[in-house]
Amino acid sequence: MQQRPLGRSGLAVSRLALGTMTWGRDTEPDDAAAQLKFFLEAGGTLVDTADVYGDGDAEAVIGSLLDGLVPRDELLIATKAGLRPGTARRRDGSRGHLLRTLDASLRRLGTDHVDLWQVHGYDELTPLEETLAALDHAVSSGRARYAGVSNFAGWQTARAAAWQAAWPGRAPIVAAQVEYSLLERGVEREVLPACAALGLGVLPWSPLGRGVLTGKYRNGRPADSRAASPHFAPFVQPYLEPRSSSIVEAVVTAASGLGVSPLEVALAWIRDRPGVAAPILGARTAGQLQGALASEDLTLPAEITVALDDVSAIDVGYPERDG
Repeated sequence: MQQRPLGRSGLAVSRLALGTMTWGRDTEPDDAAAQLKFFLEAGGTLVDTADVYGDGDAEAVIGSLLDGLVPRDELLIATKAGLRPGTARRRDGSRGHLLRTLDASLRRLGTDHVDLWQVHGYDELTPLEETLAALDHAVSSGRARYAGVSNFAGWQTARAAAWQAAWPGRAPIVAAQVEYSLLERGVEREVLPACAALGLGVLPWSPLGRGVLTGKYRNGRPADSRAASPHFAPFVQPYLEPRSSSIVEAVVTAASGLGVSPLEVALAWIRDRPGVAAPILGARTAGQLQGALASEDLTLPAEITVALDDVSAIDVGYPERDG
């Protein structure tokens, strides 16, 4: 698998990343091990998790697989902090919460550092300078190699990155993890331009439009799908509407013409968007992951890329659009 620099940093990552949101909850440890094995054999290096995935169980599963399946220095681990478990899951970017969470993550992962530590969301109740000081401390203490943000708006991303870049010794913000796919291109208005201007690599989560771009919902909701799950149904529902259907049909048509799966087309499109470092693949089973990894061999013809750009285009108004 090809490697790419993460923004303007010296960190090189595989151009597809492995997500673990279902590990420890919907994905059993044995299947998680099989996923990681397939991912590593394909040349993947970057694994993304968070302290709240499975209430910490996802990190614990990763920790149980280190050394036995892969040496620590051959794996890049990215995790996140800043959400409080519970129904509301309030964002908490306070220094105390972030650093306590990082220490707990390291214990579960069984390692002394993570390669990328990301703030999981913008906390309006905590001064941003306090949140960023926690990133500085994590990097300077060796507990994190690089720092990033997740689910920040464009102005929030720019403010954080500019603050860190303004003074030598602060930990640069090198990555922004955001939802981005053919079904969700809102980040193109302001987040992606901010990342391009300030040197952040983009890590798209849900690059398959919460699974809808695989085409599996074209004729209903399969019993074993996320849309049929009480836990995930509200997560998928927003993309089961007419606009999404027209985009999915365009992806299916392109896939048929190329002799590949819709999943591969959707991943190849997002993987090669400007500024993208590595889409994050989320799979419940090893079989699903294998299908996604097949996209590594696909480069979309220019005319198909243009057609998908057009059918999924978003409205861009003043002042983002000139004139």
